[in-house]
Amino acid sequence: MSLRERLNQDLHLAMKAHDEAKKTAIRLVLAARGYEEIARQRSLEEADVLQVLEREVKQHRESLAEYEKAGRAKLIAEEQAQLAVLLSYLPQQLSHEELVAAAKQAIAEVGAESPSQTGQVMRVLMPRLKGKADGREANLIVQGLLAASGQSGN
Repeated sequence: MSLRERLNQDLHLAMKAHDEAKKTAIRLVLAARGYEEIARQRSLEEADVLQVLEREVKQHRESLAEYEKAGRAKLIAEEQAQLAVLLSYLPQQLSHEELVAAAKQAIAEVGAESPSQTGQVMRVLMPRLKGKADGREANLIVQGLLAASGQSGN
C-alpha cells in the first residue's frame, strides 16, 4: 500500500474513531501534498509525498519548540500528539549511536578536521540520512565531533 493510500485510509479510520490528533495531522499532510501537486502541476511520486511528510514533521518540531518557550501546555500536548502521528509514517529513525557512526564515517570520507568543514560533511551525510534522521540533530553531532577532533589535534 502506498503512503498516499495509507494516509487516506487512516484519515477515514481516524474520522470514524473521532481521533482528533490523528485526523488533524493527516489532514495537514494531505493539504500540503495537494498544494505541492498544484505547484508542480502533476501528481506526486512516493518519494515526493515522503518529502512533504518530512517537511510537516520539521514544521511541527519547530512549532513545538516555540510553544515550549511560551509555556503553552495545551498547544504542546496537541503538537506532540500530531507529531507522533506523523512520525509513524516516516521510515524507522536512526538511533543516536547509529547517527554518530554515520557522522564519523562521513567525516572520515571528507577528511574533515575542523568545525569550519561542517558543510562539506553534511553534503555527504544528509543524502544517506534522508527520512531517517533529523538534519538539525545530525548537524549538532557533526559539529561536536569536529570540535572534539579539532581540540585533540592541537
